[in-house]
Amino acid sequence: MLDLFDWRAMLLFPFFLHMTVYSVLLLVKWRRQDDLSSGILGCFIILCALYICPWMLGHSGWYSNQPYRDIMFYVPFQHVLWLGPLCYFYTLSITNQSFTFRRKHLLHFIPGIIWLAYGIVVFVTDQLILKDYYFYADQRDKDLSLWYQVAGLLSMLIYTYLSLREYNHFKHLAVQVVSYADSIIMRWLEAFLIAFLIMQLARLGFLLFYPGWGAFATKFWYYLIFSVVAYYISISGYANTVRAQIAFRWSESNKRALIESDSGNTAEVLIQETKSEVQDEELEKLRPWESALESAMTTDRLYTDPELSLNDVAEVLGTNPRTVSRTINLCFGMNFNDFVNQFRVKAVVEAMANGEAVNQTLLGLALDSGFNSKATFNRAFKKFAGHSPVDHLKRLEAESGVKS
Repeated sequence: MLDLFDWRAMLLFPFFLHMTVYSVLLLVKWRRQDDLSSGILGCFIILCALYICPWMLGHSGWYSNQPYRDIMFYVPFQHVLWLGPLCYFYTLSITNQSFTFRRKHLLHFIPGIIWLAYGIVVFVTDQLILKDYYFYADQRDKDLSLWYQVAGLLSMLIYTYLSLREYNHFKHLAVQVVSYADSIIMRWLEAFLIAFLIMQLARLGFLLFYPGWGAFATKFWYYLIFSVVAYYISISGYANTVRAQIAFRWSESNKRALIESDSGNTAEVLIQETKSEVQDEELEKLRPWESALESAMTTDRLYTDPELSLNDVAEVLGTNPRTVSRTINLCFGMNFNDFVNQFRVKAVVEAMANGEAVNQTLLGLALDSGFNSKATFNRAFKKFAGHSPVDHLKRLEAESGVKS
């Protein structure tokens, strides 16, 4: 007899329903706006919704009654070998607008495809040929097999690592080639990857430390945690799809500039490498470009362009992005993003000292100096001035009061 009002099933059902709705909305957005990242995230979320079905329906009595038992056995609800690749390709699609899904990428889904093919063989054999349980003679759902679940967990851990590596590469690339890195380093993507990792760590924790993990009822608590995290991903993912679409594409020159200018290193590491590995001859060759860069920033005020990029500066100086990037990294010990922002902060500090903050807001001064958001301005100001813009203004007012 079905128990439609089992408290565990009723607790999981709202998560299933909302995840299904958000996945449909994301898939519609993908079709209407040709937004690949929304399509991939929509597929990811619908698979998360299906993932909790064995427990949501199982606690309602579906495994104990026909024809529901056969639905549970032969419908592939848990696609644990698909979630990892989808996470990885979502990361690629959201960090690079020029990314397109190609036929070769299907190789990542071969294990999941094989599992689906196996499920079809099982269904045809049991239901159409033998018309009796052969593969399901043990009355155990193949989706819940320990080896399959462990394989899925390992797959997700591997693809989470690959996704985090891609995201870190993207962050390092951003600060090397554009002056508005904060705008394109998506905090949402970072939160998504952390949430996905929490799903796996929760599974691993329950598997290793939770007594009686093998019993169907005890697994419910893990699936509840999974549902909460997946629900967060569905809501936040849909809300952040618009903000994630930044009109910037990584060109090959951008990538080469990053690779050839010692990508991904902090300023401190770059300074150390300057002393230990970089030849004096190279530094001497870069000195004229160092002066040219200083002049372009102070005289031409290139930093006031909120979308200033490495390519833009290279065009103004009549050289290539690699030379500009090497000069900034080695002569100034900074990445491109910090190099430009320090001039923006200096401009705001000078404007404050000249009393311009009396007739204009701090945000107005920041925008005039090339910053494109209040949050980016506050972070950069504190980094280079050592305190917040408000504190700096208060200090100036205090000094002015003492002098008067």
